[in-house]
Amino acid sequence: MVHKGRFVFAAAVVTMGLGLSACNSDEEGSAAQDSPAASAPAPAPASSEPSSGSTTAGSDDGAAPAEGDVTAPGTKLAVGDRAVLPFEYTSQKKGTIAVTVTAIEKGTEADMAAFGDKAKGMTPYFIKMKVENVGGTDLSYASLKLDGVLEGGGGTGVVLIGDLPGKCDNETAPSDFTTKGASYETCALSATKTSPVTAAAFDEGDAYSDSPVVWSD
Repeated sequence: MVHKGRFVFAAAVVTMGLGLSACNSDEEGSAAQDSPAASAPAPAPASSEPSSGSTTAGSDDGAAPAEGDVTAPGTKLAVGDRAVLPFEYTSQKKGTIAVTVTAIEKGTEADMAAFGDKAKGMTPYFIKMKVENVGGTDLSYASLKLDGVLEGGGGTGVVLIGDLPGKCDNETAPSDFTTKGASYETCALSATKTSPVTAAAFDEGDAYSDSPVVWSD
């Protein structure tokens, strides 16, 4: 079970590096900003079929799903499975997307050097995904981020804004992400000082905030 609240061991929020917010008891009750946060990018295309454990849109990947024909809140998926999800970036940018998590890769502590001293001891994880425009609405330049989930179901206690070029490129939707079937690839950066990240969660919107869709290895 993914713990929303964003995140169970969070005591305070500390902004660091390229845009890293860490929650820890050492800095309880304080908040510091080291540098401007890098803008967060978006997701990628999806072509794989939904798994037997998911409730998604019909077999026509390019068609907008009927009402209710999206992946249900709380659905558990495997890496490689496709979820069809309602998505709202702004009041003018909303529609239906399909997300396929293609990999959850472990980085090294050295990869976090760009985030500065406050990232010492953190191990990054790269949540790679494909995102597809299913509804055919204008979602150009929208950004999607999935959250890392620790082994055992807890949150990481760390929020990262930005990417690691060449290892985890956080892309926004391209300018032509306006039609059914348009797709792209992106990566969400997660990090932890404790247990490994073994899953990724979509928790955007009221229906999913307490019951995320979760992909795990």
